[in-house]
Amino acid sequence: MSRILALDYGTKKTGIAVTDELQLIASGLTTVETPQLLKFLKDYFSKEKVELILIGEPKTLMNKPSESEKFIKSFINKFKIVFPKMKIERIDERFTSKLAFQTMIDSGLKKKQRQNKALIDEISATIILQSYLYYK
Repeated sequence: MSRILALDYGTKKTGIAVTDELQLIASGLTTVETPQLLKFLKDYFSKEKVELILIGEPKTLMNKPSESEKFIKSFINKFKIVFPKMKIERIDERFTSKLAFQTMIDSGLKKKQRQNKALIDEISATIILQSYLYYK
């Protein structure tokens, strides 16, 4: 089988999570500077078989697209040009950053470690991926 990769897209940094090859377990992979994201994905896809990309869909409490959605759509358009055969699904990412932060607290990370935005992004991507696997 192949992997599923999830992105918690941000204008500066993007958190990335991936499944194992059996698509049972979601694990944080890394956080990448967003301008380097397509380059990172090209390299990753050359080494690993990925069948699906999940991209977080930020919404407001009123179920409307958030302001960052325009940046995500722009990225998706570029992604489709570079990887025209890759399947993309969007998944609601409301509250993933809050859940990620709470996960950091619950796991006993010190305050200094919890201020690491890159780690929050990676954990958020993992939460997005885990919720997809749960409902799949």
